[in-house]
Amino acid sequence: MRYSLLAGGKRVRPVLCLAACEMVGGDESLALPMACATEMIHTMSLIHDDLPCMDNDDLRRGLPTNHKKYGEDTAILAGDALLSFSFEHVAVRTPKTVSPDRVVRAIAELGSAVGSAGLVAGQIVDIASEGDEDVTLEVSLLEYILLDILINFEHL
Repeated sequence: MRYSLLAGGKRVRPVLCLAACEMVGGDESLALPMACATEMIHTMSLIHDDLPCMDNDDLRRGLPTNHKKYGEDTAILAGDALLSFSFEHVAVRTPKTVSPDRVVRAIAELGSAVGSAGLVAGQIVDIASEGDEDVTLEVSLLEYILLDILINFEHL
């Protein structure tokens, strides 16, 4: 887990999480657990995406991928553990000044974003379009995704 999580990178997702918090006038310190969780989930997705059954990559950021360094079995478990830990981290590390109801709603949103209509759906599209050079995202699909995010954001 540490090998992949601390391997470097731009940390765009946590920065975006904190920027969104700031944009709506929130306290960034309250959003840090969610920002960390987004990075854990992103790292899990990279570990799983690199696996032989997915993209079968040998290198990530110039280093051996997790499954090349530790084996496929350990890489799968490292990704699974990061996903589980991301939810635990939000539940346990969010400051007590945030209401439990709000934490549960945030965890539900995170779960939805990772699930069958989010990250997993993106991976399915990636697998299904393997080798297809004519893959494009329609504007209507992007609009649908953005609208869904905005509607769900209003309920947090």
